[in-house]
Amino acid sequence: MKSSIIDAHAHCGRLYGLPAQDFEDYIEGVGESGIGGVVMFPPVMEIYDRHAPDFEDNPEWQRRRREANAYLLTLGNEDFEVTPYLFIWNDFAVEQLSPHHRGIKWHRHADEPRYHYDDPRCRAAIDEIRRRNMPVCLEEEFHNTLRFIDDLAPGVRVIIPHCGFLNGGYESFHRMKIWGRPHIYTDTSLAPRDAILHYITNYGHERIMFGSDFPFGDPAAELRKILRLHLSDHVKEAIIGGSVRRLLASSNQ
Repeated sequence: MKSSIIDAHAHCGRLYGLPAQDFEDYIEGVGESGIGGVVMFPPVMEIYDRHAPDFEDNPEWQRRRREANAYLLTLGNEDFEVTPYLFIWNDFAVEQLSPHHRGIKWHRHADEPRYHYDDPRCRAAIDEIRRRNMPVCLEEEFHNTLRFIDDLAPGVRVIIPHCGFLNGGYESFHRMKIWGRPHIYTDTSLAPRDAILHYITNYGHERIMFGSDFPFGDPAAELRKILRLHLSDHVKEAIIGGSVRRLLASSNQ
């Protein structure tokens, strides 16, 4: 990734149009902010039916997932770099990883269909993720997040997005001393200013990354949130680009 400012958390797709979130919409949101690179995941609604708690996977949804993940591989150019993560679901299709994928998106909320963590394919997928040393952007319930990082994928680098606010809360991870673990990262997308500052004060700036959560967050506005914090230039430079570059540099293709 070449740009000095990189958005480490954005969704992008064209199969499900509300809210608008294809690549042109993202570039419009970037505007003149100076963001020149982005880590992208497909939108959730292109991966599974989040409104059906009893949803079961099927060939049609597997096709949709393949198309959604493949779309991200077509994006970016020499002026704007796109780094795609493979959004994984219950087929645990790590065989779809390409040389361009640099990480994994793993996502569900409490009222949504569940991952089959006891499926042998889940263990096999995590083994492949570990072999490739890929980071996992994990958005899950608190107890499942702990199970993932402690039992299922110990040592795998895990990004807990939004400073943990959709994984059980920032304070929950602080009380459990999770943020201090060297393989646990976070991003600033839609996180409140006070939590970001508390994290930096207590855990440093090397494992926290600027993110927008586009289309739910505005890339330019989320960047301004970071730039207006009373931090040294060195710390800001790490948050808006340096930390994610270091994270991705050691990911094996």
